[in-house]
Amino acid sequence: MTTATTTGTAMLADGVRAEAAIDLAALRGNLAALRERAPSAALMAVVKANGYGHGALPCALEALAAGVRWLGTATPDEALALRAGGIGPERARILCWLWTPGGPWAEALRASVDISVSGRWALDELLAAVRLTGVPGRVHLKADTGLGRNGCQPHDWPDLVDAALRAQAEGLIEVVGLWSHFAAADEPGHPSVRAQLDAFAAALDHAERAGVTPEVRHLANSPATLLLPEAHYDLVRTGLAMYGLSPVPEVGPPADFGLRPVMALHARLALVKTVPGGHGVSYGHLYHTPGETTLGLVPLGYADGLPRQASGAGPVQIGGKWRTAAGRIAMDQFVVDLAGETPEVGEEVLVFGNGERGEPTAEDWARAAGTIAYEIVTRIGARVPRRYVGGIGTVG
Repeated sequence: MTTATTTGTAMLADGVRAEAAIDLAALRGNLAALRERAPSAALMAVVKANGYGHGALPCALEALAAGVRWLGTATPDEALALRAGGIGPERARILCWLWTPGGPWAEALRASVDISVSGRWALDELLAAVRLTGVPGRVHLKADTGLGRNGCQPHDWPDLVDAALRAQAEGLIEVVGLWSHFAAADEPGHPSVRAQLDAFAAALDHAERAGVTPEVRHLANSPATLLLPEAHYDLVRTGLAMYGLSPVPEVGPPADFGLRPVMALHARLALVKTVPGGHGVSYGHLYHTPGETTLGLVPLGYADGLPRQASGAGPVQIGGKWRTAAGRIAMDQFVVDLAGETPEVGEEVLVFGNGERGEPTAEDWARAAGTIAYEIVTRIGARVPRRYVGGIGTVG
């Protein structure tokens, strides 16, 4: 991992088409701000989906350097990659929650990965792997408190709890966690929030009366960490907010919560040319130049993760001025109308950043595409190299 002592987003190096600059100092600052929001709870750094596009291992290492001791992943492969990257169990607990039949249960046990269980089928497969390996499992039982996605329904919860306690009595597993996930914590006042808080309290009460003594109870995601102190329990799971984006943009921008965006996406102009009025631009000619003008070609497209839905609206900053995608965003490139200005080929295009230089943000792109900032940063593809600045975390 390349690190530097500077922060921010310097000009692209020579020969680089595009890159995502990842400010690890901002990441550490965000974790500190989130700790202040939930001072009585431990903090889990969620690094699923390649760290929301920021790089799972570098961000995990930076979180550990900042004192975090819990990491969260969706898939088993993500969890195992962190272990393979040098994050041993003595450095961090890693929880993995998205399992399918036939998954790498044995490998996860050997790697000391905490395993979420939402139903009897998963517990049965896990127990088979425990008997095969001789390695007891650390289990978090997940209750479906109203999201209707993963998790155990209330009518099945007593059976799952009883089966887990029987396995624990045999020394096969230890139930170390009880947890659930919100459906609408990003919508203050949504009736499901109160209903889920009550449902989780009921699930906890049943499990604890039955004999479960968990290390951690956890319900709060990023929006609940920021807005719902009563949901903090023993552990908060911070995803988007850790990367400096507001999970509740209708409530406030990142700065309102002490957060700073971590990713900035840069490119270089690949071409600048003069065209006459009425000239069609990009596929389908959805845009025609209103008069003689100059066009600039940005060498990024939907293969790099920019949403095609932002065609005609996706903003960038060139020479300190905002421009928008003219016509359709293509697989590898899109065009901006430079309104007669003639910047040099190779000039920096700031697609999005933290907004401190007046540039567009990931939230601006989300609005342009009719989506959420989560999707903008997470979908930035592998052919866009990441450059890490301001880091102190190391592999080892």
